[in-house]
Amino acid sequence: MTSPAYPRDLVGYGRTPPQARWPGNARIAVQFVLNYEEGGENSVLHGDAGSEQFLSEMFSPAAFPARHLSMESIYEYGSRAGVWRILREFEKRELPLTIFGVSMALERHPELTQAFVDLGHEIACHGWRWIHYQNLPEDVEREHLERGVEIIERLTGTRPLGWYTGRDSPNT
Repeated sequence: MTSPAYPRDLVGYGRTPPQARWPGNARIAVQFVLNYEEGGENSVLHGDAGSEQFLSEMFSPAAFPARHLSMESIYEYGSRAGVWRILREFEKRELPLTIFGVSMALERHPELTQAFVDLGHEIACHGWRWIHYQNLPEDVEREHLERGVEIIERLTGTRPLGWYTGRDSPNT
């Protein structure tokens, strides 16, 4: 049972979901999204206290105050090879793609950022950094948000229309 004081909506639309009207009377809409975070993750190279621990093939990696070369290698695969393979497949099929781009990562790889633009893909801002925002002060989080948007606008010539904070806080 949900009480009025409970802050979560566990009911939703219930028995009366909205009736979406998609182009061509399609029964489903599909959106492809690529997260691009490589170069914006936690790293002592970025002034962080420790290495990245989140979203890796390693089980519960420990952070330590030094470069974590295995973790860096996992992230670098995406920027050096993986993203290009995905872009080729989408280009071959003439499919649109939304990029959830971490601004620091996009800034570190201008050739890739330009490829996203040249191929007509939408770049939504995915934050300035790929870090946990849970305990960051609101003013710092706001500064990161503004910086992220500014960088994408500078790199692409277009202000991003979308935003997705993957490691959110109560403020986002």
